[in-house]
Amino acid sequence: MDISNYIDYTLLKSSTTEREIIDLCNEAKENSFYSICISSCYVALAKQLLEDSNVKACTVVGFPLGSMSTPSKVFEAEKAIEDGADEIDMVINLGYLKSRNYVSVLKDISDVKLAIGKTPLKVIIEISELNKNEIIKASEICLDAKADFIKTSTGFSKSGATLTAVKIIKKTIRNKAKIKASGGIVDFDTALKYIDAGADRIGTSTVIKNKHNKRQIRNTKVYKEYIETMLHKGAIKKDHITEKFKD
Repeated sequence: MDISNYIDYTLLKSSTTEREIIDLCNEAKENSFYSICISSCYVALAKQLLEDSNVKACTVVGFPLGSMSTPSKVFEAEKAIEDGADEIDMVINLGYLKSRNYVSVLKDISDVKLAIGKTPLKVIIEISELNKNEIIKASEICLDAKADFIKTSTGFSKSGATLTAVKIIKKTIRNKAKIKASGGIVDFDTALKYIDAGADRIGTSTVIKNKHNKRQIRNTKVYKEYIETMLHKGAIKKDHITEKFKD
């Protein structure tokens, strides 16, 4: 199955060089990944390198701590859009959330979303620092702030994504926003589990290769989308689907 369109190919090390950004963009194009996710200083370069492809440029705001002032996050997001960013991943203010200052958490996200308009906004809630109730509350605030995605992790904390957290987020937001699972996802089978649990995007610094098994991977989100696409294209007909295409 092909999961390339789920992948945000990521490189956010502070020591990242221009050469590494060039290589990242080339690998993303070769593998038809959905986007690359990089630090904002390289957005203009990446946009130029990706000009002849469908790969989008994503960058981070308030990264990785999230404790910057809201105006600084807004400025950073606006500058990134000016440089060509197609998507913004911002870090939630965990201190505000832990203080139960939910109004400030909401304003922090809302102000960035208002500044970038229709550009997709992913809000990183850093699940390794939150308990179940805090994950639910953070997810609810993201919905109220009109965030497009809720993202699990920065990759710079104690741990990354967990299937349990993705399922909690999915149950909370249902289909009102999307989910990006990020941190520790390094192979196809793991990525597929997260997609099946509700993730709409996978953040990874590893080139995850698709599996082209003769036997389709059934009862997964990717598989169902594959069947729907084939039906829409007329490549197969609903009344002619054989047992191998059934769930």
